[in-house]
Amino acid sequence: MTRVAITFLVMLLTTGTAEAQTAACAALDERQHGLALKILASEYLWDCCDDTISSCLEAQPTCRLAVRIAENVCRRVASGQDESGIHRALSRRARSMMGGGTPPEIDLSNAPVFGSAEAPVTVVIYACARCPYCSKLIPLLYDAVGDGALQDDAQLAFRIFPIRGHEGSTEASLGLAAAVTMDGFWPYLLESYRNFGEYSAERQIEWAAAVGLDREIFSARVHDPSTREALISSKKEGLVNGVEETPTIFLNQRRWVGDLTIEELVDAIEEEAERVRGDQWATD
Repeated sequence: MTRVAITFLVMLLTTGTAEAQTAACAALDERQHGLALKILASEYLWDCCDDTISSCLEAQPTCRLAVRIAENVCRRVASGQDESGIHRALSRRARSMMGGGTPPEIDLSNAPVFGSAEAPVTVVIYACARCPYCSKLIPLLYDAVGDGALQDDAQLAFRIFPIRGHEGSTEASLGLAAAVTMDGFWPYLLESYRNFGEYSAERQIEWAAAVGLDREIFSARVHDPSTREALISSKKEGLVNGVEETPTIFLNQRRWVGDLTIEELVDAIEEEAERVRGDQWATD
């Protein structure tokens, strides 16, 4: 790539509507800018602009998604991802956002939901109480929905999906299901994830008490046949929807197959919120 082309990319990505979103692009060195420009000139957007990302950045009005994905590419280049890896990541994101196939059958009537019911994006997570990665990712999503970047964009729904290979998954998942019946699910879930490495069937009663749930009632609910039935129902629903591992995430009924990082998920949820609101074009 010529220096002129690289300079054009820097100017394009650090002026006008892109100004607040392109710190990663502005920080790239000359070699990295060349790689970013190559990718942007070869990848096409999946929504709001039917052209390459670089061409969409030049168009007026500017498709917000073009700016968002340009910044995404620059972050990936800066982190050292290679060209083929970035193309694969963009392909997975495109498949996630476009969807297709039979919509999942998800019943949220008795599921714990956090966030505004008016939010344009519903994020459904199938997760195991003893899933190590879930214990890291889900609290971050909860914070983003609560008072972070997604507070006006998303509501978070949880479906319990115990994984046989996770030690203690059934008993721990029964604890989650019991907390649902006591209207204490989210505090209990976060407490259990905070203490993930210290799990035992006895200790989960202490966690319930720590978030204000009655010990005796919680213990009784854990062993109540109706709690087990609810857990089995949640597991069966996940299986019907093709869930095999946790976390498995759906954004507005479309299965997410992109990167399971908080940065990528927040970015994709913001993209979906813009699409639902019809706020896809930057005119200023």
